[in-house]
Amino acid sequence: MKNLFVKIAAVGLLMLAPAIAQAAEGYSTANVNMRAGPSTRYPAVAVIPAGSSVEIRGCLSDVNWCDVEFYGGRGWVSGQYVQALYQQRRVYVGPQYYRPLGIPMIRFSVDNYWDRYYRNRDFYRDRDRWSRGPDYYYRDRDNRDRDRDRDNRDRDRNWRDDNQRDDRQRGERQRDDRRGDDRRPDRRDFDCRPGDPSCDE
Repeated sequence: MKNLFVKIAAVGLLMLAPAIAQAAEGYSTANVNMRAGPSTRYPAVAVIPAGSSVEIRGCLSDVNWCDVEFYGGRGWVSGQYVQALYQQRRVYVGPQYYRPLGIPMIRFSVDNYWDRYYRNRDFYRDRDRWSRGPDYYYRDRDNRDRDRDRDNRDRDRNWRDDNQRDDRQRGERQRDDRRGDDRRPDRRDFDCRPGDPSCDE
C-alpha cells in the first residue's frame, strides 16, 4: 500500500516535471506594464522596471505576448519588451525562440486566468465583459459613456428649459404685479354699496 502511494507520487512528479521545466528566465528591456491579458487594452497590474528578471511561463503562438511571473505576480507582457539568454546572447522573445528556450505555447482565457490570479482586483467584477475581448469591453464601455453623455445633455437641456420657463413665468408675474400696483381701482374690482361716494363716479 505504501509502495503504491510512492509510485503514484513519483508518476505525478514525472508528469509535472516538464511543466515545471517549461519556463525561461527573461529580462525586461524597459519599464513595461504587466497586464491582465495579452493586449495593451487589458488593465495594467504592475510595472516591471527595466532590467528586472522575469520568469516566462508561456507565450501565445499567434501574437507575441508572454505570460510572465514577476515577484510572485502574474501577467502578460509583449515579447518586444522581454529578452532571454540564447546561446550566450540576449534575444527578444519571439516565436522562433519559444522552442529553443523551452517556452511552451499557451492559450489565454480570461475566465481561467483571472479566476487564478485576479479575484481580488477591482476589474475582476467586469470579467464577463472582458471575456468577450478587450475590444468588446471598450466598445461596450464607450457606448455606455455615450449614453451617459447623452443623458447628461438631455438632463442639462431639460434643466435649462425648466429654468427659462420659470424665469418667464416669474417675469410675467412681476409685470402683472407692477401693473396691478399702478392701476386705479375699477368699479368692477369691488362691490358698491348704496350711499358709498366712490360708487357715484
